Amino acid sequence: MISQRIKQLRLARGMTQDALVAEMGGIVTKQAISKYENGKAVPSASVITRLARALGVKSTALWGFPACEVEFIAYRKSSGLGKREQASVESVVRRALEERISLHERVYGRHNGCDFPVQHFAIRRLVDAEQAAEEMRDHWNLGRDPIGNLVGLLEDRQVHVIEIDAPEKFDGISAFAKDGRGCTLGAAVASRRGVPGGRQRLNLAHELGHTVLTVPDAIDEEKAAFRFAGAFLAPRDEFIEEVGKHRSHIDLEELLLLKRKFGLSIQALLRRMVDLEIINESYYRKWCIDISRMGWRREEPEQLAAETPQWLHRTVLRGIAEGALTADEGKKMLGITVEDGERLEAVQRRAFLKLPLEERRRIMAQQANELADYYEKDKEWREGQGDDIYEYDVQA
Repeated sequence: MISQRIKQLRLARGMTQDALVAEMGGIVTKQAISKYENGKAVPSASVITRLARALGVKSTALWGFPACEVEFIAYRKSSGLGKREQASVESVVRRALEERISLHERVYGRHNGCDFPVQHFAIRRLVDAEQAAEEMRDHWNLGRDPIGNLVGLLEDRQVHVIEIDAPEKFDGISAFAKDGRGCTLGAAVASRRGVPGGRQRLNLAHELGHTVLTVPDAIDEEKAAFRFAGAFLAPRDEFIEEVGKHRSHIDLEELLLLKRKFGLSIQALLRRMVDLEIINESYYRKWCIDISRMGWRREEPEQLAAETPQWLHRTVLRGIAEGALTADEGKKMLGITVEDGERLEAVQRRAFLKLPLEERRRIMAQQANELADYYEKDKEWREGQGDDIYEYDVQA
């Protein structure tokens, strides 16, 4: 077990074996690290302490079993990542999901599983992905309206959105976590950090498709996941009602309006129109040529802002406030540097200020409501305010 943990944590930090040796001060050789990772040797207690320090974890993280078992669903066949890059990405996602499942238990109590349909929707034809997307919406009681904040929606349903720094060839990967009884504790959809909002939303919905679909070998799994993503973000009937059943022409201004409404890129909107036979393949190819000519494959007009994951920040702040986490543990999870002797309130304040403006407003409004409820129920504070207040006319 310790051999797997050393390699996973090293890859999660993006370290080579040489880099790990250097971080440990050269107390062991690269050959020794290789033996530890392959299970051919067991590090001594003192070496484990130095390994843990170099990897940024406690020694128990190397010896102990993880809070859950993480399984990966699929890699995009066209990702172009090499084996080493894939292993590094998987280690980052595995570590992040394990930490979040453990954090959930520490802050909210024992994890009783989640109602998440892993590979639940079996399809026989590509078009069946449309029905699967609608059934997924029904499973989450979403109706058919456009999804304003996809990241928030996923996080509210224990699908952890993990942003990672990865090569441009990487778009996403999906995984889920189980306990020892096989109960699903949560899922993760990972996307590359820094992509525009429209592409981010499509990537996340695409990875969601990988997680919930069961696709036979006869069907292209990537096409099925993209078809699911388009249908999940822009349901058939609502999209056709907005655009029309058949179109021979559509201009840029209308596409930009649709982009704002459904949160999809121009390219994804046009692909959706082809899938629903609103426009024909010839007209779609004409648009694709124009998009390439104008350089819009990389940067479209009116790029949508990327959505920001908030579950980790919110849960860490609550854990610190309620004593479930120390300030040092919280700052490691959030990547915040804490000076020696820094007050807990300062850690919380700095973490709070890293949240998006809308999330800060939401937290402040919630706290204001809680205070209002408290003072409404607690009448003693009124009794200590003295006699009635009288108003006097003051003459100038």
